[in-house]
Amino acid sequence: MTQRQMGAVQGQTFLVDHLRQLIMNGAYEPGAALSEARLSAEFGVSRTPVRECLKQLQSEGLVEIRPKVGSFVRVTTRREIVEMFQVKEALEGMAARLMAGRGRTPELDALEENVLSSERAAKAGNQDDYARLVGEFHETLILGSDNTKLAGQYRILMNQLAYPQLVNRSLSHPGRVQQSTREHHKVFELIRDKDGHRAEQAMRDHVVYASREILYNVGAPEMRPKPSTEPSPAR
Repeated sequence: MTQRQMGAVQGQTFLVDHLRQLIMNGAYEPGAALSEARLSAEFGVSRTPVRECLKQLQSEGLVEIRPKVGSFVRVTTRREIVEMFQVKEALEGMAARLMAGRGRTPELDALEENVLSSERAAKAGNQDDYARLVGEFHETLILGSDNTKLAGQYRILMNQLAYPQLVNRSLSHPGRVQQSTREHHKVFELIRDKDGHRAEQAMRDHVVYASREILYNVGAPEMRPKPSTEPSPAR
C-alpha cells in the first residue's frame, strides 16, 4: 500500500469515527437528513468518501440510505431498543462472569477506581461526569472479559443504541444516579471476590434496571423488561 493509499484509508477511518460519534452523541438527531454535499463541505472532503462513510454507518445500523431520496440518521424503533437491551444484558452479564474468573487484573484496578470516582461524582451532583464514568465502567467491564468476539459484538450494539444519549436520559430520573452507583459497586465487589455466577446476575439486573428507566418514556409498560427474581441491590 502506497503512502497516499494509507493516508486515504486513515482519512476514511477518521471520517467514519467522527460522524459515528456525532450521531451517537445526538448532534444529528434520529431522522435528521445527512446531505452528502453538506457533509462534504463540513468535513472538507469530496463527496466520494462521505458516500462511503454513510454506507459503512448504514451497515452498522446508524444510517438509513433511501435510494433517490437521501441518507438519514436511522430511527430506532421501540421494539428494537427492547431487543438490544436484552442482548446487552446477556453480553454484559457474560463479561462480568469472565472478568471475575481472571482474578486481579489491570482492568479490575481500573474498575475499582471508576466506582470510587463515580461515587464522588454522584455525591457532588455532577451528572455530566457521572454519565462519562458510566460509559467507562461498561467499557472496562467488556475489556476485562478478555474476549475479543464479545467486545466486537458489544461495540456494534452500543453504536446502534446511541448509548450516551440513553444514559443521560435515564440519569435525569430522580434517584437513578444513586441507585446506579450502588449497582456498579455491587458488580465490582462480586467480580473482585471472584464470584462469577453472582457477578453475572448482578450485572444482568443492573442492565434491566437501567433499561426500565430508559424505556419509561419510550414504550408501554408491557414492552419494558422485567427484573429478575434475585434480591435487589442493597441500599
